[in-house]
Amino acid sequence: MSSYNRRDFVRASGAAAALATLGLATRAGAQGAAPLETVRIVTGFPPGGTSDTLCRRVAEGLRGTSYTKLALVENKPGAGGQIAVQSMKGAATDGSVILQTPASMLMIYPHIYKSLAYNAFTDVTPVSLACTFDFGFCVGPAVPESVKTIPEFLAWCKANPDKANYGSPAAGSVPHFIGVLLGQAGGVELKHVAYRGTQPAVQDLVSGQIQAVSGPVGEFTQQANAGKIRFLGVSGDARNRFAPNVPTFAEQGYKDLVFSEWFGFFAPGGTGAPAVQRANAALRTALARKDVVDGLAVMGLEAKSSTPQELATLLKESYDRWGPIVKKIGFTADS
Repeated sequence: MSSYNRRDFVRASGAAAALATLGLATRAGAQGAAPLETVRIVTGFPPGGTSDTLCRRVAEGLRGTSYTKLALVENKPGAGGQIAVQSMKGAATDGSVILQTPASMLMIYPHIYKSLAYNAFTDVTPVSLACTFDFGFCVGPAVPESVKTIPEFLAWCKANPDKANYGSPAAGSVPHFIGVLLGQAGGVELKHVAYRGTQPAVQDLVSGQIQAVSGPVGEFTQQANAGKIRFLGVSGDARNRFAPNVPTFAEQGYKDLVFSEWFGFFAPGGTGAPAVQRANAALRTALARKDVVDGLAVMGLEAKSSTPQELATLLKESYDRWGPIVKKIGFTADS
């Protein structure tokens, strides 16, 4: 199993991306295109969540710029983010409609749903990466204090099969699959409990209603810093700066369990290169703002932009990687 290395991606694209952004901005200025009246950033999740907050911070950075006079966030929750992606079909292709979505809707859903109302490669057009983040695996008071590592947790689960449980924000999500793969690697079956988001799972973790939870690192840091739950590992290719003392899964012997996820901005399918390039330059400028970078960091997210081609390549690599993983696990959305 191959792994996607964020640091290699950033190193390889950094210099070229900076030059590309400068070139795009220069061309946009030379063309003298008038600002759009309104840009709608569509998210498949309700107000107050991570995806919504990211959109609102970026929208603030777009308003009153050469790109648009007004930027609004449009929440289209439902079906685990599918409705928002589906809404891109037939949407305006002039740059006035931009989808922001986590990667799972495009890289995993096509593998777990027998039929989707959208095609991840033709119904959306890559514009820019938005951010990246790692996942953490935490235990709470239902697990003895002596359990401090992933191998120790899996050994404890073997000895206590009736307590070998973990929660995740959703069935078919990356955190769900991380738990399955950890169990397979340790030779123990971990019973999965699907929640509607990570925070409800963390609440049950703190109260001892569930033994462990797999989810984005940023969802755990407040309770972990308060000593109410314990990190056992993180999924990145290096230690996470929001939990620097927590070893990676790879450090603990699980070399293939290296996972990061990303959020990306997409235009509707069929959007022409000039509109994509103009949106890319505007989004990259907004994502570089200190208030946006700092605001995302509070949620455990690393602000990170890209060229459209880099995002297209990342999507294809992510899609190709998850196909065999889903097949190995044997999960479908109907299972």
